Order: sequence, then C-alpha cells, then structure tokens
Amino acid sequence: MEFPAEVQNRINELAEGLELKVLKTAAERLSENYRAESSGGKRGAVSKTDVITYAAVRMAATFAAVSKTLELSLARFGGEITSILDVGAGTGAGAIAAARLCGCENVTCIEREENMLALGRELCGAADVSSAWENGDISQGIERRADLVICSYCLNELPEAQRENAVKSLAGAAGKLLVIVEPGTPFAFAGLKKTRQTLIESGFGIAAPCPHENECPLPEDDWCHFTARAQRSKLHKMLKNADIPYEDEKFCFVAAARGDFTPCAARVLRKPQIQSGFVTLKLCGEDGIKSETITKKSPLFKAARKAEHGGELPL
Repeated sequence: MEFPAEVQNRINELAEGLELKVLKTAAERLSENYRAESSGGKRGAVSKTDVITYAAVRMAATFAAVSKTLELSLARFGGEITSILDVGAGTGAGAIAAARLCGCENVTCIEREENMLALGRELCGAADVSSAWENGDISQGIERRADLVICSYCLNELPEAQRENAVKSLAGAAGKLLVIVEPGTPFAFAGLKKTRQTLIESGFGIAAPCPHENECPLPEDDWCHFTARAQRSKLHKMLKNADIPYEDEKFCFVAAARGDFTPCAARVLRKPQIQSGFVTLKLCGEDGIKSETITKKSPLFKAARKAEHGGELPL
C-alpha cells in the first residue's frame, strides 16, 4: 500500500517554514536516537521542529512496515474489525494504514507528546481518516478498548522493567487482535520474543508471523525480521543525503488474537535461493526450522518460485 500523497504534501508544506539546515540537524539527532536501540524511556521527538522532521524521515517507512504487518496478520485472522486503537500513535502512520486496510472509521489514537499528537491529528485529517486523539502514556496503562489495537515502534523505547506491564495493558485493551511492530534488529527481536510469551500466558493465540505457539526455535544469534519498501520523497532524500529513490525498512512483529484464527503452515525466513529446476527455502514450521529444497516435480514448486522473504508457504 502506497504512502498517501496528500499526507506527504502536508508534511512538505509544514517543512517549508523551517530552514533546511535546522531540519538536517534534527534528522541526524533522530537517526542517532533510532540507532541507539532503546531510549530507556527518554523523550525523543518533542519540539515542533523535531516532530515535523520525524514525519519527514520516518513516517513513510513506519506506514510501510505497519501496512505489511497488518496485511500478513489480517490474512490469518478472519474476524471483522469495527474499532481501532493506536497506542503511541506518533504521526498517525499506523492508524492511517489500519483504517484503510480494515475500512474502519472508529479510530482512536493515544500519544504522549503534545506536539506529536497535534501533528498526528493533522496528518490523519489530510489522509481523510476520522480519528479521536487523546493524550496518554503506555507506561501508565490504557483505559480504552478496541477490536484491533496497534502499537508500533513504542515498546522498544521503554525501560525493560516497564515493558511487561505495558504488554499486559495492551492485551487488556485488545478485544480481537493485538499487533505489535518493532525495529528489525536482534535487540528488538529479543524483546519481542518475551512479549510473545507474555501474550500467550495472557490467553492470546499467535496469529502471525509464527506458524505455532511453541518456543521460538531460532538460536540466540539469529532473529526473525521482515522488509517493507517505502518510496523516498524529495524532502526525505535531502534530509538523509540519499540518492536511492526508496528505502527498505526492516521490522519484526507479533500479531496475537482472541478467538478464531488460522496460522500459516510455514513462514519463509530468508530470501529464497532460486536455481534452475529447484528452489531452496529456509522455513519455520510447527516442527521447527529447516532448509527445504523444492524441485519441479513438487506440487509446491510454483508457490516456492513466487515465495518471498517473510511470506508463507503451504505444506
């Protein structure tokens, strides 16, 4: 799903009132914070300049990651979504993606930073997504409830001591489906594995990406991640000194469901190796991780040829 042009246009308009040098400095600072893995609960983008810069350099990538996450998650979950709650909503990227994919107009966003909240509300309006915005902090608990609860690029910023309670709070808010998205790094994935276990212990089933609810079979030096491609705007390329017209956002996620869902049979963990007459795939299935070579004689050959990293394969 493409990043809404009307949202990008509004970000460009807001950035026009700021000096490019100031925006670049803010972009460098935000990138350093992002690479630092965890902020330990410290506040990141707070000022008006920071939140506009954050929207310019991070919103399209966040939108791409959440969109792909929801596509993979909703394919496994067959229930109807009539309400959406985006916790730590930031610029509203997740809320916009969810509203468009689910066709839902009952959208509530919770955000801690006042300037980010104001910007998120404005950008949701630009996307023609009707949303109610409230000031709130995930570490203080969540009182709102919704069929679908989204929390993207948020838990990783909390001190580790606060994460489990935050996950339990998110679980309590989700009536049908809870989707958590984090950066596609070993550090974030290690935290996500703990989150996954907390959700299982809270009575949820794992709808995606896992094909099972067993202990994650990946070794400690490996991690499960996905990639979503986002087109770079002219402003983004200027702020990041980039020439390539796109960026590939790496992320990891877990989708936990109440009620009926159908997990995939096998998840493709790495880029398929396609050779003449056969395809080699690294798969995660109910019986663990294995390398599978699928030849032309197999009824799965066509599916294997079309398989992508992060995709599914029937067994």
